[in-house]
Amino acid sequence: MTESVEVLPQAGSELDNLCINTIRCLAIDGVQKANSGHPGLPMGAAPMAYVLWTKFLRHDPHDPNWPDRDRFILSAGHGSMLLYSLLHLTGYQVSMEDLQSFRTWGSITPGHPERGLTPGVEVTTGPLGQGFGNGVGMAIAERALAHRYNRPGQEIVNHRTFVLCGDGDLMEGISAEAASLAGHLGLGKLVCLYDDNHVSLDGPTSLSFSEDVLERFRAYGWQVQRVEDGNLDLAGIEAAIAAAVADKTRPSIIAVRTHIGYGAPHKQDTNAAHGSPLGPEEVAGAKRAYGWDPERFFYIPAEAAEHFRQAVAHGAQLSGAWGEAFASWAESNPELAVEWRLSQSGELPPGWQADLPRWNVGDKDIATRVAGGRALNAIAQTIPWILGGDADLSESTKTALEGGGDFDGQTGEGRNLHFGVREHAMGAACNGMAAHGGLRPYSATFFNFSDYQRPSVRLSALSHLPVVWVYTHDSVGLGEDGPTHQPVEQLASLRVMPNLVVLRPGDANETSWAWAVALERKQAPTALVLCRQNVPVLEGTATLSESGVPRGGYVLQEAEGGKPEVILIGTGSELSLCAEARDALQGQGHPTRLVSMPSLELFHQQQQAYRDQVLPPSITARVAVEAGVTEPWRALVGAQGAVVGVDRFGASAPYEDVYRHLGLTVDAIVARARESLGG
Repeated sequence: MTESVEVLPQAGSELDNLCINTIRCLAIDGVQKANSGHPGLPMGAAPMAYVLWTKFLRHDPHDPNWPDRDRFILSAGHGSMLLYSLLHLTGYQVSMEDLQSFRTWGSITPGHPERGLTPGVEVTTGPLGQGFGNGVGMAIAERALAHRYNRPGQEIVNHRTFVLCGDGDLMEGISAEAASLAGHLGLGKLVCLYDDNHVSLDGPTSLSFSEDVLERFRAYGWQVQRVEDGNLDLAGIEAAIAAAVADKTRPSIIAVRTHIGYGAPHKQDTNAAHGSPLGPEEVAGAKRAYGWDPERFFYIPAEAAEHFRQAVAHGAQLSGAWGEAFASWAESNPELAVEWRLSQSGELPPGWQADLPRWNVGDKDIATRVAGGRALNAIAQTIPWILGGDADLSESTKTALEGGGDFDGQTGEGRNLHFGVREHAMGAACNGMAAHGGLRPYSATFFNFSDYQRPSVRLSALSHLPVVWVYTHDSVGLGEDGPTHQPVEQLASLRVMPNLVVLRPGDANETSWAWAVALERKQAPTALVLCRQNVPVLEGTATLSESGVPRGGYVLQEAEGGKPEVILIGTGSELSLCAEARDALQGQGHPTRLVSMPSLELFHQQQQAYRDQVLPPSITARVAVEAGVTEPWRALVGAQGAVVGVDRFGASAPYEDVYRHLGLTVDAIVARARESLGG
């Protein structure tokens, strides 16, 4: 705890000090007016942010989406008033009224930064460590696009990614995975400023965090630097960032020793400054320490405003020069220019679906994971800006791009990203790649480990990022690996996530269509859930159209010999069991309709008339079949219907034995159908 002082020492020139304190006071006032928020980080980190934004960051406040801008990520998203203050001061469309509306309904200044809501916010941050991982993905995207589009003497991709993180970010395991990956790849365009203030929410970080962070990052292969006084040594901060920018072969981290709540007479260097308003007396004391009038609120001195707003003219000059360079490049590379514009807009090339593979009844049984890999490779030939990888599982997920080469973090060459056994970082990096623009990323792992990615999947849904999450080995059909690897509850869990569509195709043709649906979703993520075991190509899927998989559920095989008495509803590998059960019921004199339901979410989005056409309310005898928990299906089958599923963990055995012991059989389906018919 520090004693009150008259005026704190100058951090630099009089103008520098004025600008830094302007950031601090706007942040303090925003939190105090909202009576909610985190004032401590902006007060301590303002000097490093000021140096970065005024001396290094290449951006255009009037064109926030300029493709070759530097990216700035506030990974410590709880300090959002720092970012909002910088955006307002440098001329983005973030008004004073927006600052004064911090954390209120309908404002563009929410408690944590949200992509797509606030101009200049690159990614949604707040869950600690996610922004750090997003930064790795953005640095990957920059290298990949530079390799594809730059030509000798004509560079249209050449920018950096800057991340500001805190102690909490670096405690989270996701940042360790991401840092390890970035160091391995040698992502020299990635620079991380570490707000090393020694305080977290519960108290001093020494309660739980005593490692040598820089030595850890040195071991990862990063350039490491330390600035001992991040609140006064502006020259040291500038020199460190310059050295980081100059290192082309390693990502860089700069530990900047700061003081949380800097200037607050009784709360500086305490957790009391972390996540609560300072209170009127402490606000006044901090302002006096800055040489500020404590009676002025949301005040911006004219000299500070003029200095910050130089970013507008400077940004226009930078983006204008890039525009001229781009025009010259486009004239020299017309085909690439067409591709660039498509990829940047999120559009797909004409006829991109033409080469999607198709299968016929009688073809060799094929697992949907294998069919998915063939569909992906066909699409990747037509859409070269697809880039992705797996968690050391490409031999199993079948998601390697044939002939695509391994991604090189220095040159950007190669389309196959080897994330290693790092599902957490893989998820955050794919979000960063999608947010960067110009790429359609995908990631792949076993479905059971979607739990490791769930925070990233949630943020992709919240941020409307079109990542394709590929999950294979989708059920107890995994077999001998046993319940630790057999997903049971994951389907239900992901299906309730807003903005996410889950597709579990039943055969190879449905899998091709599932990939098509995923890529058509330009502003939202999609999960493709695919099976390990071989399944037959079903009658009716070879001629699927827009009226099939894209609608979530459809009539795959109609009842024969009269109106349907019973409806069987299946997904994934269980769809073929339903097809056999349908034949058996037909043979017993019960006209049976088979409905394929690869996506409950897409089906529920259809108009009621269509849903009633597929599942007529008059037909109450229904059986849904899926190798997962049964709860999602109960509303669809109703009181008279039944669900054949798995409401327990699985077991280690050949998958045929697991299915038999858990009741996932044709006989069980037929029996439940007859029960629902009352006989």
